[in-house]
Amino acid sequence: MELRIDSAVLTDAVAWAARVLPARSPMPVLGGLLLEAADGGLRVSGLDHEASARVEVEADTAVEGRALVLGRRLLDICKVLPRGATELAVEGARLSVTSGDARFGLSLLPLDDYPAAPALPEVRGLVDGDAFAAAVGQVAVAAGRDDSLPVLTGIRLALDGATMTLAATDRYRYAVRTLEWKPEAGASEEGADVVVPARRLTEIARSLAGTGPARLALDSGSLGFESGGTRTTTRLLDGRLPRHDKLFALGEHALAVTERAPLTEAVKRVAVVAEGDSPVQLTFSPTALHLQAGYEDDVASQRLPATLTGPDSLTVAFNPGYLLDALGSLDAPEVRFHLLGPGQRALLTDGAKETHRHLLMSVKPLV
Repeated sequence: MELRIDSAVLTDAVAWAARVLPARSPMPVLGGLLLEAADGGLRVSGLDHEASARVEVEADTAVEGRALVLGRRLLDICKVLPRGATELAVEGARLSVTSGDARFGLSLLPLDDYPAAPALPEVRGLVDGDAFAAAVGQVAVAAGRDDSLPVLTGIRLALDGATMTLAATDRYRYAVRTLEWKPEAGASEEGADVVVPARRLTEIARSLAGTGPARLALDSGSLGFESGGTRTTTRLLDGRLPRHDKLFALGEHALAVTERAPLTEAVKRVAVVAEGDSPVQLTFSPTALHLQAGYEDDVASQRLPATLTGPDSLTVAFNPGYLLDALGSLDAPEVRFHLLGPGQRALLTDGAKETHRHLLMSVKPLV
């Protein structure tokens, strides 16, 4: 194998494929990246037992061939390469990387021990990369971090006609986001309801931002995306997330509306006196919102304009971190609080369309 490629292009390709490499593995070859030079291009691939990534970029190929090298070591080298043309060549039992006056050598890993990459599942349709990345980011904040309950560390992805629903919960909050996608003609018309590891889906979604339409592929065991010269897959999690339909049906409730950005800054401000899980209290009236945090002499408060429809006043309190996550996931200028009362469910939405909804449990207000 021998080729010439721009160092920036090589670095981007290696960094993209290296995202799926395991931190540690009983199989050393899974720490490798597979480089394949052919047809005027370079393909860089990585995989572990849960995910795979492949990217194809243009390169001036002199000799076709394949090489497997330690991926993170190659990435470290790429990050310090001088700008400009870089030459890669297999020389005996190593891969040489030359850029300007800098030259590196990497030991080759045995190709025979490297597992075959998983095939892309059935392509089901197209989704806009930017819209998908934004939607995944909005719900991922509510995904669990406790690996003892694996399904709660995932994001639900449901397909129903031209509507995609993404959802995540850690039992204390629940985020749901809907967006449009385009089912592919001739693909399976059956809906889908799967759970994808949140960390993996977040990484994939970020990589799709700015790439335009992406092909979404799905079967009973894995989810995949293909966009431009990139392809990635990830395994699905077993199980199902709790249904959100009944949780989000609040019935008769109060509605409070305020500006999202000022509220976010106010929560950050008053929360500096909140120790541990000490809550931030929100007291709504027909024309104002009063925030308060802290106990005894260590207290903070701020007043903001707001509207309240229903009771003359209503007080709720939230974990400040959870509240800030919810506010940060919304993108509308106003935030709408659908409130049942103290210690009960509260639904935050991004406007009248309610394409993004974030459920929080309110806690006992301050005394």
